[in-house]
Amino acid sequence: MNPQGYDFIVVGAGSAGCVVANQLSANPDHRVLLLEAGGWDRNFWLRVPIGYYRSVFDRRFSRTFHTEPSEGIAGRSIPWPRGRVIGGSSSINGLIFIRGEPDGFDDWAEQGAPGWDYASLLPYFKRIENYRGEASQFRGAYGELSVSDLRMRHPWCAAWIEAAKQYGLPANPDFNAGTTFGAGTYQLSIGKRWRASSAKAFLYPIRHRPNLTIKTGSLATRVLIGQQRAAGVEWTEGGITQRAFAEGEVILCGGALQSPQLLQLSGIGPADLLRSHGIKVVADLPGVGENLQDHLQVRTVLRFKRKQSLNNDVRNPLRLAQMGLQWLISGSGPLTIGAGHAGGSACTENASDGRPDVQFLVMPLSIDRPGAPLHRFPGFTGVLWQCHPHSRGRLRIRSTDPAADPLIEPNYLASEIDRKVMVAGVKMLREIHRQPAFADLWEEEMSPGQGVQTDEQILRFIRETGGTIYHPSGTCRMGHGAGAVVDENLKVHGVSRLRVIDASVMPVITSANTNAASIMIGEKGSGHILEDVLHH
Repeated sequence: MNPQGYDFIVVGAGSAGCVVANQLSANPDHRVLLLEAGGWDRNFWLRVPIGYYRSVFDRRFSRTFHTEPSEGIAGRSIPWPRGRVIGGSSSINGLIFIRGEPDGFDDWAEQGAPGWDYASLLPYFKRIENYRGEASQFRGAYGELSVSDLRMRHPWCAAWIEAAKQYGLPANPDFNAGTTFGAGTYQLSIGKRWRASSAKAFLYPIRHRPNLTIKTGSLATRVLIGQQRAAGVEWTEGGITQRAFAEGEVILCGGALQSPQLLQLSGIGPADLLRSHGIKVVADLPGVGENLQDHLQVRTVLRFKRKQSLNNDVRNPLRLAQMGLQWLISGSGPLTIGAGHAGGSACTENASDGRPDVQFLVMPLSIDRPGAPLHRFPGFTGVLWQCHPHSRGRLRIRSTDPAADPLIEPNYLASEIDRKVMVAGVKMLREIHRQPAFADLWEEEMSPGQGVQTDEQILRFIRETGGTIYHPSGTCRMGHGAGAVVDENLKVHGVSRLRVIDASVMPVITSANTNAASIMIGEKGSGHILEDVLHH
């Protein structure tokens, strides 16, 4: 076998890329090369679920991009960490496994991506997951990815759910069974004890296949294209430029930031931008890097009366030892938590067609941001974000250097409806906090605080403290016509044998966390490739 000749080259071993590599290499006749800029995910903090708080900004596993300062968020730049490790962002994320509102996927189909409606996608969602909870027509029990119900019950989170019900939200025992509307606990991508990343689920079991070559520390620099056809990939490894050629296809799975960046560096994107950097235009696709979406989150923090917060527990050696034992013996307790315990979604007065427009996430701890120390008081955090932001941003290369960060403009809160929904969400969250089941537990709202009451004050608080909840998507939009980058089979318009399979193809961001949908895109996208192989 020619070591530099392959049938398929997959760029990026992230949430979708691990699935694609798994599916394509299942046929022993397919020679598959998987390139990943980061290293293997062998660190303890990448494997233990609570390690999320340590790993998300750790430069060994994560590459932190910075957005342009923007008026919408009080002239601030927001750090956007993305996984740069085998497993990608699924190795450093908050582990919440939620698909999002079914209506959101129906929107994809209506916006030019037939076959991507919820009914068509449900079999793919079911196929990837091994859910240990109650069986239903919505859930899969035989997939590779372990999905678990929350394994830590905390009285404050139970009280919050009770308060949400008193406010008027229905109880929702399973956010992945038809709707996210209502209040309940989150499911997490966890196996017996460890994080179930896309790498652990889809890549580790098959990494020794003789027809699969995995290269780490390999930063893709451009797609090699000849006669409007992807021929291979160039990358740097240990400072040396290397190339490999694909007889079949090149598949980009770099995520919503690096797939459009790589396309632009390869001559696929807005022609004027490419020419301004001296890049030869292969395909004038103005949509590459446009349609950037993210969920803007804002955090409220309460100080509780009793010292039952994880803020207190982590400073108590006895409690820490108990946590370790609980995790070792039963795979439960505080070490198995992700970015949120309880929450759900709701409709503000701005919602249309009864579709939830805000999502909540609460946890019995408080910090300024992941990686920062827990507060010294007994803290409780309530997070909210807008499910369907109207604002659209963009991403553009700044230079021809593949290692340089692109220009990222999220354009947060540019749309008036986004501002209204976020303000309404903060007010709703505060109302839940005042319900009888919850009100007597806490003594002070630390953030935003009593001085923030009017809509103008709340909006200023959101602008000055809001940040990403790490869900960038949409920059290589699926569809047809102006602004579309790939078709419904995820093939790049105007260049053959080239596909994009990751969160960048979402026409509209999912209403909830994006990881489950990204893995599903990997599953369905691989199917399209294999279908084409059969027909040829």
